[in-house]
Amino acid sequence: MSSQTQPPLSDPPWLMGLPSPYYTDSHRRWQKACRAFIEENLIKNAMAWETEETLPGDVWEKFTAANMLIPSMPAPLPVEWLKKLGIQDILGAVKVEEFDYTHNAIYTDEMARSGLAGPSGSLTTGVSFGIPPLLKFGNKQLQERFMPELLRGEKRICIAITEPSAGSDVANIQTTAVKSEDGKHYIVNGTKKWITNGIWSHYATMAVRTGGLGASGLSLLLVPLLNYPGVSMRRLKVGGQISAGTTFIELDDVAVPVENLIGVEGMGMRYIMTNFNHERLQIAIGATRQARVALSAAFEYVMKREAFGKALIEQPVVRHRLAKAGALLESLQAWVEQFVYQMTKLTKEEADVELGGLTALAKAQAGIVLSECAQCAVLLFGGNGFTRTGQGEIAEKIYREVNGVRVPGGSEDVMLDLAIRQLVKNFKNKTKMLERPRGSSKL
Repeated sequence: MSSQTQPPLSDPPWLMGLPSPYYTDSHRRWQKACRAFIEENLIKNAMAWETEETLPGDVWEKFTAANMLIPSMPAPLPVEWLKKLGIQDILGAVKVEEFDYTHNAIYTDEMARSGLAGPSGSLTTGVSFGIPPLLKFGNKQLQERFMPELLRGEKRICIAITEPSAGSDVANIQTTAVKSEDGKHYIVNGTKKWITNGIWSHYATMAVRTGGLGASGLSLLLVPLLNYPGVSMRRLKVGGQISAGTTFIELDDVAVPVENLIGVEGMGMRYIMTNFNHERLQIAIGATRQARVALSAAFEYVMKREAFGKALIEQPVVRHRLAKAGALLESLQAWVEQFVYQMTKLTKEEADVELGGLTALAKAQAGIVLSECAQCAVLLFGGNGFTRTGQGEIAEKIYREVNGVRVPGGSEDVMLDLAIRQLVKNFKNKTKMLERPRGSSKL
């Protein structure tokens, strides 16, 4: 479908034929290749799979065979590892060494084009958030043991941070990892809750308490899951994103080799916070597309639905609702694109400092905008938007997924507070550098 025949707001402006400073020929080639592959292998069946609450196993195999889960990792990609495994490019559209954060954002956007976070999340969440800590902080020996099978998709991984009593309050994690008497294993005990992909995962990049109370007692550990002694898992019924495999994990004297420690004991909180920045930006990008799907579906519906003798689009109140939601959506789109561009220009260290607070703010704002757009769609669909089947099904499903954006990855209120605290901290650090040294007239 060309941009001329699509309902308004169906795609971001740059894909509707309007100029943009952010996208190169490489990005445009990548978007076309992404859309073709993802449409065929995910989008066209996503609604049915979400209703069935799981994806067929061959979907994972198709994506891994095409190396199409690797683009969910943060840019730059692990080029040395990929080339060692014979992976030179993705879909023949972009070389792995050329892949930047804009390529990543395009992929994330296309994966969310069904309007549902579950089908795509069931494939990407573990790769996107479980593998990066191994790459950034794991030693060479740990990477050699696990990276080949994870990057090839032979084994699956998840990220396991959240617990029943510790969601956004990461420093309060209770799961313990105590060294055995012979010093060869960590004995892990505790529970993890709301773990996406957990039910299918062979491993978890898991936050555990190896020391005392507070953030300084946390570490990251690669914990075996599937069929491993002492591990039991069950799926949780959640309001949205059902096919993503949200899982409750119980750990009862689970013996994990000490060699599975990621990085250094006591540095877990720092590693987790670094990983959160990528997660929150991914959530913001995906939520922006979900909001777009909801609003464009509503546009299409009100242009053909008649009431009181004329199409709904002829009613001023309908146009007013669409205008308010549309303005929020396109403002968010512009901010996200600017944000992604900044990620391509800053080093990882610079981005963590300068954009950490703003990432939290973008994630929170994405949830707020999605809520407004989803509610707008449900109201304009009327009774059809309150029905789980039929022409309003997409609006009903997206509306149920709103809180899956506003809570996970750091709940909205925590993100809003964190954003301002981080911005104030940066301001104070920068102004302190400008203070006159005591006893000196020089700046």
